[in-house]
Amino acid sequence: MHSLCSFLIILTTLLVPMSVVYCASLLPLERAFPLNHPVQLDQLRARDRVRHARLLQGSSYVGGVVDFAVEGSSDPYLVGLYFTKVKLGSPPREFSVQIDTGSDVLWVSCSSCSNCPQSSGLGVPLSYFDAASSSTVGPVRCSDTICSSAVQTTATQCSQNDQCSYAFQYGDGSGTSGYYVSDTFYFDAILGQSLVANSSAPVVFGCSTYQSGDLTKPDKAVDGIFGFGQGDLSVISQLSARGITPRVFSHCLKGDGRGGGILVLGEILEPGIVYSPIVPSQPHYNLNLLSIAVNGHLLPIDPAAFATSNNRGTIIDSGTTLAYLAEEAYIPFVSAITSSVSQSASPTIYKGNQCYTVVTSVDEIFPLVSLNFAGGASMVLKPEEYLMHLGIYDGSALWCMGFQKVQGVTILGDLVLKDKIFVYDLVRQRIGWTIYDCSLSVNVSVTSSKDFINAGQLSVSSSSRDILLKLLLPLSIMTLLIHIMLFVEFQIL
Repeated sequence: MHSLCSFLIILTTLLVPMSVVYCASLLPLERAFPLNHPVQLDQLRARDRVRHARLLQGSSYVGGVVDFAVEGSSDPYLVGLYFTKVKLGSPPREFSVQIDTGSDVLWVSCSSCSNCPQSSGLGVPLSYFDAASSSTVGPVRCSDTICSSAVQTTATQCSQNDQCSYAFQYGDGSGTSGYYVSDTFYFDAILGQSLVANSSAPVVFGCSTYQSGDLTKPDKAVDGIFGFGQGDLSVISQLSARGITPRVFSHCLKGDGRGGGILVLGEILEPGIVYSPIVPSQPHYNLNLLSIAVNGHLLPIDPAAFATSNNRGTIIDSGTTLAYLAEEAYIPFVSAITSSVSQSASPTIYKGNQCYTVVTSVDEIFPLVSLNFAGGASMVLKPEEYLMHLGIYDGSALWCMGFQKVQGVTILGDLVLKDKIFVYDLVRQRIGWTIYDCSLSVNVSVTSSKDFINAGQLSVSSSSRDILLKLLLPLSIMTLLIHIMLFVEFQIL
């Protein structure tokens, strides 16, 4: 039976000529901190090094995603994990999955998983996918097209029973292996004013039968990984190939207060968004960073420091806690900041890190920083987006550099990405951003002609969010759609 969403897409297309109608899908995000006390900078760097080892080795896993504060804290020194909930199988079962903008595969732990965590310090119950109990599950054979595409980006294997399998190994020794299945993926499709239809579509995802390393640690254990990469196996690619959702996703990550934010399978529309082209033929979301300016003055940095190569370039990674600059850029960057505040702040080295003792607001004395990308797109950073508050030192506030010095790849993590809308436009191969209050609602495009709905948080709790949805369609069409939907549901019942 065709899904109700597909039926309404066809009908709406007939009623509204020359437009492409998508069912944009909203996934409420949660961020949980396994620890309720600050951690040291070296621990954050160690966590990020694990992620960066995966980046440099071309792994399918980059991590990351959003910067949401929970349990009343927005301190970036709390160790966080970013995840959303998805429903798979028939009857549907809910899984908590880490959001990964660098991988192409959605995978969850199988009921037969060996060496998988049995509990989670995140306060979420762990679930396991049981293929035998789902009435809609289907195998993925080695001869299937989707398995062939997986060979290009993953360690895909073929078992003796012609089962398409996978094995991912990370630089830190952690990894997972299992096999692919096809089953029903459930999501909320926005169809009209204050109307969310429960929709579904078959997708291919991984069933993990073995995990090792960090994936087995209970302090940050979840049920799996939700890949948002550009490959054929990503859910974004699978759904957009069928015309169910547009090939674009967006997020807005709130960095203070109670936190919160929005992840939407669709394009957030905001007049201030600027775009920079994605570097082609890269496994991650690389952009061309051209220069850095401090207080409007360009720094003396050789552009080659940012040029994309096997071990260089600039990656947008919402899973990295801090930000990392290639050494050739880091030294002049810190020098310019220190020189700019020499009359108002005292530079000091604290536990090996460049820090400053400040007796007033950092906004009053620290300069704005501009990261200038290809396409004329600049990302302006306030002091709180390149500095971190570590507490009190000798009676003054201690602020330290959130940017860390590295060899090679420049990585922009949560410290930089928070409090901004980010749009990953895979059709036009570009990434856009603008400063935004992520506690507010956002407009999301659902058609190629830029009709849009309004989505946002009305209230935030640890377990749910109310979503306000508004589709700008003529009232007569909307009324007809609602009547047809109710008629179809009545017939099904």
